[in-house]
Amino acid sequence: MRIFAVGDVVGNPGRTVLKENLKSIQEKYKIDFTIVNGENASGGVGIDPRCATEIFDAGANVITLGNHTWRKKNVVKILDDNRVVRPINYLDGTLGTGCRIFNVLGKRIAVLNAVGRIFMDPVSNPYVALKNKIDEIHDEVDIIIVDFHAEATSEKIAMGHFLDGRVNLVYGTHTHVQTADEKILPKGTAYITDIGMTGPTDSVIGADKFVVMNIFTTEIPDHMPCAGGEASINGIILEVDDETCKTVSIERFSM
Repeated sequence: MRIFAVGDVVGNPGRTVLKENLKSIQEKYKIDFTIVNGENASGGVGIDPRCATEIFDAGANVITLGNHTWRKKNVVKILDDNRVVRPINYLDGTLGTGCRIFNVLGKRIAVLNAVGRIFMDPVSNPYVALKNKIDEIHDEVDIIIVDFHAEATSEKIAMGHFLDGRVNLVYGTHTHVQTADEKILPKGTAYITDIGMTGPTDSVIGADKFVVMNIFTTEIPDHMPCAGGEASINGIILEVDDETCKTVSIERFSM
């Protein structure tokens, strides 16, 4: 089983590069299942039904979200879609769910999403929320994947160790810069701090670089529009043994 996790899609450039390339990547690398973080797909902040449809049409099997889940009011129209996973550590009763289970090639794959708390808006404890759900579904699924959408590297690394041996993969999203620390942890869980961004290359994490530089130099807040120009796709490819469902390898992807 080969699983492709795609880093945060940013605006129209990110959606376009995904539409133009995802299916050929899936064919070339023999990808069986694709997870795309889409929380910045609409104009660089948030996601709406139209952008979600574009991502699914491009070839995604599931869309995960993050701290910008609620930025577009009409996001409520997609949160009940069984292919959309929002952070699990929101209050009980919040629309949507933080865990979806998919049947792929005779295996049951659970995809979970959580948002961090360091340098982020207040949310419930992601460690507790993930552990409780993983304990609940552990005997029902074959493969467990966690998208941890967080700012602090320490919080992400700690989550990797916390879930080591309990899941197949913990990968970070949100910071938009791909890290070079992919590894298999001691108990068999694949880990990387951030899988990077799918969006405009000549930018500041997807935003227009001139606007961002002006904000830093003048200290005057401003709207940060999505940058244009060429875009790249970043992510990771996970390989899982078809017989044992144990993690075999994790490989960074950048195009």
